[in-house]
Amino acid sequence: MPSTLYEYAILRLVPRVEREEFLNIGVILYGHADRQLTFRYHIPNEALCALAPDFDPEWVTPYLVAMSNHCQGQGPLGDLSTVSRFRWLTATKSTLLQFSKVHPGYADQPALEVDRLMKLYVHR
Repeated sequence: MPSTLYEYAILRLVPRVEREEFLNIGVILYGHADRQLTFRYHIPNEALCALAPDFDPEWVTPYLVAMSNHCQGQGPLGDLSTVSRFRWLTATKSTLLQFSKVHPGYADQPALEVDRLMKLYVHR
């Protein structure tokens, strides 16, 4: 039985916040045992075009890069603990990029779970 606790959230792109429609584009995962943050994202352009044809995905690229940097301990959040960065990033926001609620899971190698979660929630 897998024995390592992890927490994850799904990153959602909300092209028009007032419509509350979203597209799953990424996963953030915090491994309790190794205290590591793992973050992956992919914007499925065809699905985005169907949802919001006038939305340019390049608008969010700098924010996705910043999130990735925060996960690696860089930038203004770099002085926070790993779990504090995870909590800060996944806090409820009403912006173009929003995370789902945080969910727990167990795995032998939590960092590898990101790929499984990306397949399950983003690459459908």
